[in-house]
Amino acid sequence: MPHDLDPRLLRSFTAVADDLHFTRAAARLYVAQQALSRDIRRLERELGVELFVRTTRQVTLTADGERLLPYARRVLAAQDELFAAASGAARPLLVDLNTAGMTSGRVLARARELAPECELMARFESGLTFAAAEIVAGRLDVSFGRFAGLEPSVQALLSQQPVRLEPMAVLLPAGHPLTGLERVPLNALAGETVYAGAGNPRTAEWTELAGLLFAGRGITIAPPAPLAIGIEEFQRVMAKDRTPVLAVVDFPEIPGIELRPLVDPVPLSPVSLVWRKGLRHPGLDALRRAAVELAAHERWLKRDPAGWLPERDMSLMCDKE
Repeated sequence: MPHDLDPRLLRSFTAVADDLHFTRAAARLYVAQQALSRDIRRLERELGVELFVRTTRQVTLTADGERLLPYARRVLAAQDELFAAASGAARPLLVDLNTAGMTSGRVLARARELAPECELMARFESGLTFAAAEIVAGRLDVSFGRFAGLEPSVQALLSQQPVRLEPMAVLLPAGHPLTGLERVPLNALAGETVYAGAGNPRTAEWTELAGLLFAGRGITIAPPAPLAIGIEEFQRVMAKDRTPVLAVVDFPEIPGIELRPLVDPVPLSPVSLVWRKGLRHPGLDALRRAAVELAAHERWLKRDPAGWLPERDMSLMCDKE
């Protein structure tokens, strides 16, 4: 096994993996297709594995190619960071906020104040399950969400810092009987069907949390449905279906939709700052400082003894780097 690899070979590998087409990948890299094919064969020889299955009709990653691709992306990202550090201009940090106007947005805003020289660019991927895969692949740097809901194999490639135990809430369409309550006891949802993202692969960690919360309480998770994109479409679907939606207390206000905190017990949504293991960037340092500062000031990590939180989540939320 060689101890040194030409980064050009790794860039060829990731380009072909992205396009699954040698001609398109070669055009993107501004090299001849024959040269790209030679680079891939050389990399396969040096690694001692086959990375792609090539036929006359298609190109697919082998199991080894799938396994090694995230490592190749991290090596290239580290090289980019090295050159950025040497030039005195760190690259932009891509920060996924999941949804605008929530805890993650407040952390990002404070981080920008703490490190105005850094470029922290917001993204909105809607769900940590999807965002985590993008982080591992090197297409995102940071996200927020429920770390315990990720697969252990994905967790092993990431680092996390607890940010908040956020009280959960329910969104209700106008005129729903429960809008007459200032707070909704969980047992008042018995017999209700509540939307919690079932069928959305981007938010599997949230649906799992809802399943744990609803178990034994007579609350049904709404079946998979097409995702409503945008506020107007969200309003229209809620007005039509009249299905309550599981949310958190800081969910952005939407006209015609009522938010009510859940109580008895207060269910908690664990929010962590999540990034690729080994990532070094001044913007990440600022995000971590901002999270610590806001959590202390707002008492975000103080747990109500009467609150509800799965044990698996609690153990991870207590593991701070």
